[in-house]
Amino acid sequence: MRGIIQNKRREMSKEDVKHFLEKARIAHVGTVGEEGFPYVIPLTYVYEGEEQLYLHIGNIRESHFWSNIKQNNKICIEVSEMGELFPGKKYACQSALAYASVVVFGTVKHIEDDEKKEWFFDRLLEKYGNPEWQFEKGYPALSKTELFAVKIEKATGKLNEGRRH
Repeated sequence: MRGIIQNKRREMSKEDVKHFLEKARIAHVGTVGEEGFPYVIPLTYVYEGEEQLYLHIGNIRESHFWSNIKQNNKICIEVSEMGELFPGKKYACQSALAYASVVVFGTVKHIEDDEKKEWFFDRLLEKYGNPEWQFEKGYPALSKTELFAVKIEKATGKLNEGRRH
């Protein structure tokens, strides 16, 4: 059942999934704790393409996220954007919401390489920053940054343009 789209009319192509992951802004990352409870946290991310996505947190080695992935490196990531709500023709329940969403299943690995961290922050600033910003060269806070690579095992997407329910 993991990663199977039931409504095939809404299923995105693999190319559309990749494009959406490149442009979307917030990933909701789900992990599972040792007591079996899910934990979801919103994070910024960089999608490298095909099979790799990167996440980061600050230097919080005792966080809920860290604790969960230390004991279970399987994660689920959801990225979505909501569009307009289109009114139903006769009844409110016939209204349709436009949306796009991608769900990723994979495993996460901690990255300690400073060159990869620098690469990540360069890509993060390209994605989220303003090209007019000017900074001094370097990243002095790299030692306080925890970077994670997600090996994507399965990614599926759904798209509803909202024209029909």
